Amino acid sequence: MKDLLLYITQNLVDNPDAVTVTEIPKETETVYEIRVAQSDMGKVIGRQGRIVKEIRILARTVAQRKGKRISVEIMD
Repeated sequence: MKDLLLYITQNLVDNPDAVTVTEIPKETETVYEIRVAQSDMGKVIGRQGRIVKEIRILARTVAQRKGKRISVEIMD
C-alpha cells in the first residue's frame, strides 16, 4: 500500500524526491501520512480536494480487498 501511495503521489508533483509516505499502524487501522513539498501541496489536494479524495478512495478500495482498514492523511 505504501508503494502504491508513493507511486501515485510522485507522479502528481513537480518535485517527486520530496515525497514521503509514512505508515503508522494503530489498533483498528493503518494510517498513511503523505508529505510533499509545500509548492506541490495544491497538486496533491486538487480543486476542492478532488484529487486527495480520489487517492483515498483508491487506497481504501485496495485495502478492503486485502481485508484491511486504512486512512490517508496529507501532512504539511
